[in-house]
Amino acid sequence: MIRSMTGYGKAEAQLESGKLTVEIRSLNAKSADINIKSTLLPKDKDLIVRRKIAERLQRGTIDVFFTFEANADGSARQIPVALVKNYMEQLRGICCANSEFIDAALLGAILRFPDVTDTKKADIITDANWPLVEKALDGAIDALDTYRETEGAALEKDVTGRVNLILSLYDEVESHEAERIETIKAHLLKNLDELSQKPNPERFEQELIYYLEKYDINEEKVRLRQHCKYFMETLAGEPYPGKKLGFIIQEMGREINTTGSKANHAGIQQLVVRMKDELEKIREQSMNIL
Repeated sequence: MIRSMTGYGKAEAQLESGKLTVEIRSLNAKSADINIKSTLLPKDKDLIVRRKIAERLQRGTIDVFFTFEANADGSARQIPVALVKNYMEQLRGICCANSEFIDAALLGAILRFPDVTDTKKADIITDANWPLVEKALDGAIDALDTYRETEGAALEKDVTGRVNLILSLYDEVESHEAERIETIKAHLLKNLDELSQKPNPERFEQELIYYLEKYDINEEKVRLRQHCKYFMETLAGEPYPGKKLGFIIQEMGREINTTGSKANHAGIQQLVVRMKDELEKIREQSMNIL
C-alpha cells in the first residue's frame, strides 16, 4: 500500500506532574526535514526522536510539537520562604526598625522580585518518565502513518485511473493512423502537381516510405505502453515509490511529446493535448507519494 507524505498524528502521555501531548504534522518534501518545535525535549533525547521519526516516516517536512498541561496541584510555583524572610529583614531595617505595620507592604514588594517568583521550572521530560513519553511519540507516529495510508489509497486510485486513461487515448491515436498516412501522401502528390512534376513512380514510392518513416509513431507507442506498465508495477510493488515514479513520468512525457511533434494530424494533436493534461495531473499527485 502506498502512502502520501501529508499527514497528522497525535498522542498523549499522563505524567506525574501533568499531561504531555505529542503532535506530528507532515507535508511533502524531497527528503526528511524534521523540525522539533518545543523547548520541553531534553537535548539528549533530541537525536533519539529524530532517528525514530526518520526511520518510520522516511520523507517529508515533519513538524513535531511537545506541549504540557500541568496538574492543578502542581501548577503553582513554590515560593522560597527563606529568601523572602531575608528580604523582609533587610527592608525592615532600612525603612523603620522593628516596625510591624509595614510587613504587608513589604511582602507585596518582595513577591515582585524576579528571583522570588520566577524560579526555574523542573524538567518535565526525564529519564524516569521517558518510556511514557516515547510510547506517546510512537502513538503519534502510528496515527500519522494511518493517516498517510488513507490518503495514499486515494492517491493510488487517482493516478492509476489517469494512466489507464492515457493508454486509452493512445488507442484512439492508432485509429487515426491510416487516415494520417493517406493525408500525408495526398499532400505530397498535391505539391508535385502544383510544380507540374511527374516523378518516377518507383522513386516516388521510395521517397514516400522514407518520409513516412520519419513520422512513424510505432516506437513511441511501444515505449509509452512499457513506461505505463512499469509505472503500475512500481506503484504496486515498492513500499516507497515516489521518487522513482517521478523519473518514469518524465519518460512518459517524452514519448507523448514526440508523438505530438510527429502527428501532422489535428485529431491526434487533440489527443496528445489531453494526454499531456492527464500526465501533468499525475505528476502533481506523485509529488505527494512517499
